[in-house]
Amino acid sequence: MASLRGMQQPELSKKLFKIIKSENHAIGAYEAASRERISIASQLSDWGEATGDDSISDLSDKLGVLLSELGEQEDAFAQNLEDYRTILKQIRNTESSVHPSREHKGKISDEIAKLKYKEPQNPKIVQLEQELVRAEAQNLVAEAQLTNITRQKLKEAYDIHFAATIERAEKQIMLARHGRRLLNLLDDTPVVPGATRPPFEHAAQARQVLVDAEEDLREWTPNLEPITSSGHAIGSNLMPHQAETATTNVSAQEGQQTSVTGEDRNSGNLSETPAHRNVSDSSTTAQPEATPSYQT
Repeated sequence: MASLRGMQQPELSKKLFKIIKSENHAIGAYEAASRERISIASQLSDWGEATGDDSISDLSDKLGVLLSELGEQEDAFAQNLEDYRTILKQIRNTESSVHPSREHKGKISDEIAKLKYKEPQNPKIVQLEQELVRAEAQNLVAEAQLTNITRQKLKEAYDIHFAATIERAEKQIMLARHGRRLLNLLDDTPVVPGATRPPFEHAAQARQVLVDAEEDLREWTPNLEPITSSGHAIGSNLMPHQAETATTNVSAQEGQQTSVTGEDRNSGNLSETPAHRNVSDSSTTAQPEATPSYQT
């Protein structure tokens, strides 16, 4: 079914459709890595208990807690990537809406060229040329909407992606540092056969490591360079605010006009849905945009 949906995508949106589909596979891989990491953490704790060594049992249990939290960070990263992927879909859906406008204009141009070659005096040529003027005006609006939404949402999507990457990296670094603190509590001094090791004396310190790790995660805040955006200047019709109530001349000679909003480009009206996002301290402002429903 996924391949069939890909075949049905308009030519204009096929490349982005493929990116979004590939990102879905990547997200699944991160989710699988999260599950595996949490499972391994549990196995480590079980193994440590089975060794019969109190020191290893205590530390392996606490290492398992940190490794499990590392797995949780993978899952959180995957969820943030899903938010980023949702923003890319908004660009793709706008591309899909614009494609019929381009195609319609091209077909009229081709038909005019054929008639001029075969029947230069055919009166239908004048009618088609007038229709072409209208189609070009409609396409002009659609292309402006597409470039506006593409630039705005590309910045917003990758702002989310990179903010999530930084969050995951910084939190995993914190957890790894605390894991290394635990390792330093294990005495690995060699013993001779028959000698017994002293009892584990650092249980309180090991517990404190976990307390410190939990506190660090709770107090973590993003420190990101803001992503500048002028997206707030876009109106509900995906055009600058000053153009929201303006109209576009279809033809200077005919004085016909085409509304900037509400154009039906044989593909369904561009509708608006609220942007989907809330990652850490991502700085790009989301705006309403055209998003016909396409599932991937």
